[in-house]
Amino acid sequence: MFVHCCHCSDCQRQVGSAFVINALIETDRVEMLQGETVRITMPTDSGRPHDTHRCAACGTTIWSDYGRREVLSFLRATTLDDRAALPPDVHIFTRSKLPWVRFPEGARVFDVYYDMQAEWPPESLARREALLGPGR
Repeated sequence: MFVHCCHCSDCQRQVGSAFVINALIETDRVEMLQGETVRITMPTDSGRPHDTHRCAACGTTIWSDYGRREVLSFLRATTLDDRAALPPDVHIFTRSKLPWVRFPEGARVFDVYYDMQAEWPPESLARREALLGPGR
């Protein structure tokens, strides 16, 4: 539906990198081809629940559930076979980006978050509403 590149300190700490790239997608569209996942609840600065779903064999986080909305997943885009397939639509929480990170020309960059109605394509908004209900 939409791809975030998140630069918040929680994401930096949890992935051990400067940012994470999450593709928001309906959970029922995520297909595990092999293996199983285990759910691990991570602490967050916001206090909202953040459940990561990790490969039981290697520990790699494959997707997250922010806020226990189990129908909506934040798929780690760089766990796909084609890691470059889903470039970010937006860069969020850039107020805590590392000082050496530079954004591509024309990137949509936000200090914290953004107005979803203004940034998401209408088709993606409709998919989100079908999933979560109106106004959520």
